[in-house]
Amino acid sequence: MAHIGVIQRLGELGIQPDIICGTSIGSVIAGCYLTGKLEHFTDWIQSLSTTQVLHYMSVSLTATGGVAHATRLIEFFINEYGNPDIEDLNMPFAAVATDLMRGREVWLQRGPLWDAVRASMAIPGILTPVAFGNSWLVDGGLVNPVPVSVCRALGADIIIGVDLNSDLVGRQKVLTDAKAPANEETIEEEESEDEELLPEEAEDDPFLGAAFSRFANSIKEAASNFRSSDTEKKPEPPGTMSVMMSAINIMQDRITRSRLAGEPADIMLWPRLGHIGLLEFSSAAEAIVEGRDAVDRMLPAIRHAFMSEGDDRMLNAIPQTPPIT
Repeated sequence: MAHIGVIQRLGELGIQPDIICGTSIGSVIAGCYLTGKLEHFTDWIQSLSTTQVLHYMSVSLTATGGVAHATRLIEFFINEYGNPDIEDLNMPFAAVATDLMRGREVWLQRGPLWDAVRASMAIPGILTPVAFGNSWLVDGGLVNPVPVSVCRALGADIIIGVDLNSDLVGRQKVLTDAKAPANEETIEEEESEDEELLPEEAEDDPFLGAAFSRFANSIKEAASNFRSSDTEKKPEPPGTMSVMMSAINIMQDRITRSRLAGEPADIMLWPRLGHIGLLEFSSAAEAIVEGRDAVDRMLPAIRHAFMSEGDDRMLNAIPQTPPIT
């Protein structure tokens, strides 16, 4: 969602990209932008509950290499936004993925758009890998979370990078108490949601059903801080999903620092997202605003970069006025 705020604010300042490269969720937002459906996606994703998000992830106990295959999500994109070939888009685009067998980054620049995005967003252990020749592709964040090098290779003069990981490590709360619903109505609502999410292979098998329920609760626990105050918390070990996602955040943060030290962007934007949990779409509007604010915090650097290239469109740009609440 912060990516969306960045794109919106840059557009208001008269900055439209000539090249777009994305890794993981960055490739998703890029795909929505390139198909002209970013605003539709923005409204749609903010309308979803965590349970509905899990539905679109297509969780399956029989999935191999991950616990979900995102079939419904990709089908939604194709049906609603079309599925053009990357080479037919109106500007250069590359989605970054990781070759799981060789450990190298792969720049996907040809073929159906959403096939490339699906490979780029295949979070290890969460979404199943995507076949690619004789190998398998997973999330590009393993090797190049902020693909400055890709933009440079495609001919970009001024590169604006967005790093979503900088504020996550060491700041995001790890909570495990997801067992304190506000009232009986909430309990009934969650039970009905879990029934809707139950995959077909678990419907008639009590063991599989129980296993899936534990998994769904683990995702929900990692996704956001559910209905209990900080004063009631007691130190507890983090859940499985929290450990996995925190480990990925740490890895991507360290890789990002290393890659940017060798090849920095002209302008780096660092949205402050440490207080927002995984899949916490109730905070989507807040994340979008933070993306916009990240642009405004770096306006002097943006102005300087454009002036250095002889482009004076940013000369009189001023930060947006915060709304009065």
